[in-house]
Amino acid sequence: MTELTPEEVEYFMGQALQEAKKAAALGEVPIGAVVVLKGQIIGRGFNLRERAQDASQHAEVMAITEASRYLHSWRLPEAQLFVTLEPCIMCAGLIQQTRIDKLYYGAEDPKGGAVNSLYQILADQRLNHQVEVNAGVRQSEASQLLKAFFKAIRQRQKAVKRARKDASQMKKDML
Repeated sequence: MTELTPEEVEYFMGQALQEAKKAAALGEVPIGAVVVLKGQIIGRGFNLRERAQDASQHAEVMAITEASRYLHSWRLPEAQLFVTLEPCIMCAGLIQQTRIDKLYYGAEDPKGGAVNSLYQILADQRLNHQVEVNAGVRQSEASQLLKAFFKAIRQRQKAVKRARKDASQMKKDML
């Protein structure tokens, strides 16, 4: 198993953040992921759930699928996964099933995280494989991306509400 230096950890999380920005540019929740093996990225992914109208199109799924195709194997025992947000139940299950060695993630997900926040799937001793978890890598950047995304959505929703209210008032004034 190749140990990553702190600089490599920062770099690979930076690559996951770049993937998250691709998702944001498409109007998707900005979550990105990369799978690393022996210091090389072998899988990349970002959220595409809205665009695909498919709940399984999470960043982790996309990156792990690409890595599995690259290796021609569903097993990724020496790989590390970098993701900008704590994985959900589905993604934590996939990480465990593919035997990924280490997970690095940025922001906590108190409403849906299945690694530390709500569940600890990857540390569950009842399962046949446990994953080493490194939380909080470039956490402020990952959190900021998500906060800015959801703030923009709220602002758009308020603007739409205001426009509807103004249009309704104009109609009343015309009558």
